[in-house]
Amino acid sequence: MAKKAVTLTTKGRYVVLNNGIVQLTILKPQGFLTGIKYGGMDNLLDLKSDESSRGYWDLNWSWPGGGDIYRLIKGSEYSVIHMNNDNVEVSFRTTYSPSTSGTAPPFSFDTRYILRSGISGFYCYAIYERPPGCRACDLIQTRMVFKLRREKFHYMAISDEKQRTMPMPGDLLPGKGKQLIVPESVLLVNPINPDLKGEVDDKYMYSMDNKDGGVHGWIGSGPIVGFWMIFPSQEFRNGGPTKQNLTMLQGTHYIGEDIIAQFEEGETWKKVFGPFFIYLNSTSSTSNAHNLWEDAKNQKSMEETSWPYNFVSSPYYLTAQERGSASGRLFVQDKFISSGLIPAKNAYVGLSAARTEGAWQTESKSYQFWLQTDSDGNFTIRNVVPGVYGLHGWVPGFIGDYLEKNPVTISAGSETKLGDLIYVPIRDGPTVWEIGFPDRTAIDFYVPDVNPMYVNKLFIKGPEKYRQYGLWDRYTDIHPQSDQVFTVGVNDPKKDWFFVHVDRRGPEKYLPTTWTVGFTVNLVVGGTYKLRLALASATRSDLQIHVNQMDSEHLVFQVLNLGTDNTVCRHGIHGLYRLFTVDIPSSLIQKGDNSIYLSQARGGDALCGILYDYLRLEAPST
Repeated sequence: MAKKAVTLTTKGRYVVLNNGIVQLTILKPQGFLTGIKYGGMDNLLDLKSDESSRGYWDLNWSWPGGGDIYRLIKGSEYSVIHMNNDNVEVSFRTTYSPSTSGTAPPFSFDTRYILRSGISGFYCYAIYERPPGCRACDLIQTRMVFKLRREKFHYMAISDEKQRTMPMPGDLLPGKGKQLIVPESVLLVNPINPDLKGEVDDKYMYSMDNKDGGVHGWIGSGPIVGFWMIFPSQEFRNGGPTKQNLTMLQGTHYIGEDIIAQFEEGETWKKVFGPFFIYLNSTSSTSNAHNLWEDAKNQKSMEETSWPYNFVSSPYYLTAQERGSASGRLFVQDKFISSGLIPAKNAYVGLSAARTEGAWQTESKSYQFWLQTDSDGNFTIRNVVPGVYGLHGWVPGFIGDYLEKNPVTISAGSETKLGDLIYVPIRDGPTVWEIGFPDRTAIDFYVPDVNPMYVNKLFIKGPEKYRQYGLWDRYTDIHPQSDQVFTVGVNDPKKDWFFVHVDRRGPEKYLPTTWTVGFTVNLVVGGTYKLRLALASATRSDLQIHVNQMDSEHLVFQVLNLGTDNTVCRHGIHGLYRLFTVDIPSSLIQKGDNSIYLSQARGGDALCGILYDYLRLEAPST
């Protein structure tokens, strides 16, 4: 069948784009997407929502030191950027003037839609800009939102394992749902769909790492239609590959305030968020509904192959010819493991504007470009926006962050060859003992079964058992009177090391806890022992470490109010990675049995917690 030409029609306050497959209705000049017609459904968007809250961009921002301000992004100028039979691109722009008073965020916004001939879907992107002379401000988060018809779209799919029939919005209201101590968590006591009664729902249960996502969406019925949000690249999202998101293009979740983009007075800035693709598919057979998910995954692969797109009409979005690449091979050098260089197999390597080790995790202003090395440590990072970057990396099985000492310059149309690179993880001596596996998560520790009162059936089986609600209280159920004691060489981390170090639930309040690591030393070596402490996440934690006795003379480490990740209450397994080195004088180590005490010293907080990634005690090098 021949492709139909794309048409643009103005109907009063609306502009209508149509390619014979999809029809978009957009309010002008605001840029709000009010209607999507596809597959026999007159409008996929929620008819019960106001026209300004069906398909829209928004952001949260603040003045330095001020409170969070929510803003709906609304255009004031409408224009047609490009139009022919194959492609239409429209713009909805608002321009900020530094002389503007009031609560307008000091950014100019240009939100755009692209509809192409023969394509079952449409593309969205936005250009954010700070013109000269703007006040200082903080950009906290931004996203594009689509509210689908609540009576039609009930089935959500995020991955092969994470897909299910979801509660209705009304189920979260009093009478239908009971709010738990985490505000976003609701126990469904009288849901519209009785099959969901007794389950707990929380939006954070459906988060994904940037590196593991790329497509998510909903399947509707009457007719059967799939609505899929596809990210062909993660380059414009903040926080790198391990940042947890779903709909956010830029956000603070699982990291906290450290990742907020802070702009100084007069600082100029420009960034293109997207394009991302809204893919639509359908079937007439109920038995084939699941195939819509499989089809969406295939479409994601096609979009990734097509990136960067060649049909975007903005000089700020660069084509493949305007980008460059970097290649090299990464090795690990650890003489206590191997006398030779170790190829960095399946390592994560990326280019980021951050110039200090690990700072890519909190970088939010520029683009990031990441991939995994092959089994020999080789990598080629393609389609990089020209500029000067830090080359970062981390290697599963080894602690810490790699940063190439020299900045990497990327030029349009050329490949920057970096040659052989060597990462030397921090280490001072041989391993006395180690607990866990260094992969920047707590997944290798013991995750308990959920309290049956708070189950989400989706996570009873599968790899994300930790997503269940209330697991922090399961620590008290397992250790009601005394705290965890782990003996090296006797206990198994997968069975005996609770995945998060939390307070214990007491009769009136939550109480501090102290975990004991017991180990034997046959020969005490003079000098300084090193405890490497890799944390997968921390939230409002006071961590104290003592050796053999819990008094001031045996206190070797203390950090207060560590972390704003909120990983515990958001049902995660990692957040902001941190690495600490604790010096332990050999005078504190004794021949025979020893104990290291890890204290969660802050009490009264059900949701504070530390997720350990990996612990290693090193003896002094002889």
